[in-house]
Amino acid sequence: MNVVIVGGGPAGLLAAILIKRHFQQAVVNLYEQNQADATFGFGVVLSDQALDFLQRDEPETVSLIAPHLLRWSDITVVHRAERIVIDGIGFCSIERLALLKLLQSRAQGCGVNLHYGTRIDNLPKADLIIGADGFNSRVRGENPGAFGQTLSHFGNRFAWYGVERNYDTLTQTFIDTPVGPMNAHHYSYAPGKSTFIIETSDATWRNNDWSALPEPQLIQRLSGYFADTLQGMTLKPNHSHWRQFPQLWCKRWHAGNRVLVGDALHTAHFSIGSGTRLAMEDVIALVQALRDCGGDVAAALPAYQTARQPALEKIVAAANRSAQWYQNFGQHMAMSPWPFALSYIQRAGRISADKLEKIAPQFSAALAARGLNP
Repeated sequence: MNVVIVGGGPAGLLAAILIKRHFQQAVVNLYEQNQADATFGFGVVLSDQALDFLQRDEPETVSLIAPHLLRWSDITVVHRAERIVIDGIGFCSIERLALLKLLQSRAQGCGVNLHYGTRIDNLPKADLIIGADGFNSRVRGENPGAFGQTLSHFGNRFAWYGVERNYDTLTQTFIDTPVGPMNAHHYSYAPGKSTFIIETSDATWRNNDWSALPEPQLIQRLSGYFADTLQGMTLKPNHSHWRQFPQLWCKRWHAGNRVLVGDALHTAHFSIGSGTRLAMEDVIALVQALRDCGGDVAAALPAYQTARQPALEKIVAAANRSAQWYQNFGQHMAMSPWPFALSYIQRAGRISADKLEKIAPQFSAALAARGLNP
């Protein structure tokens, strides 16, 4: 089997690793347009059970990644300067470049041919072509209609920054500023390093004409708004473009011998922190279908969609509900801190009152003491 993978992110690298492990005679070529040490963004956040789904299929990779993870067991919501801890909502994180290097090393050890700094203008001939090349997928973009692509955008504007300081938990900080409500999603991904995503409404972004500001001036202004949270540090950019989150879905996951995974196939709003995990789970399902079908690509690709789509649809639906809550976070901020925190944790519709009491007993008890019921 001759396999071409377009995209050298976590999903593309994992696909290469798994295919070489389970089809040792396969020739696997991975093409990435950027250099091996290039990355956009800062850290990758995953759920606290993030690698359990990978343990059965690729324990060697798990053993490489696990020592580099930062873990925490709570979420903190900051509103009106009050910090509310929601216990039992665990996450872990890792520096994106460190994750890529670990997966690159593993892929090379498995015999994958890695081609960095190589842009694919015309898809090469192969038995199987995997589009793991993100939202701006070359594989999907060659013929979007073949995949039944639908695309829209949420209204809010956001940008990814970094900051050289630690945060004890994944934290959501909501602030009123002279120019309008803003919020920050921030978390540590390595000692002394954190991701800091700033979000605001499209109206706030346009009314202040931030697109016309030179980057240093904008960073200074944003750092001032979040001075209490940054504690003397300044935001660090890394291709920190302000944009609106895309809502992408493909009705058909495959066309001929081409198949999509991750953000090339679907998007899930960053507020649920599942993008990387979903992409990796797509890959696992795809390789499992190939195994079940004995390497028969024509049979495996529809089997992949049939097996994977129901679970994925549920998570993407939850991500969309979460995104809709953020669309109106300025209105939600009219609530006092504790009702606001409850609204936040239940925004995606995945945590019922019973589940909340089970996983977050301290937060639930604090709510009850204030006469609030989930």
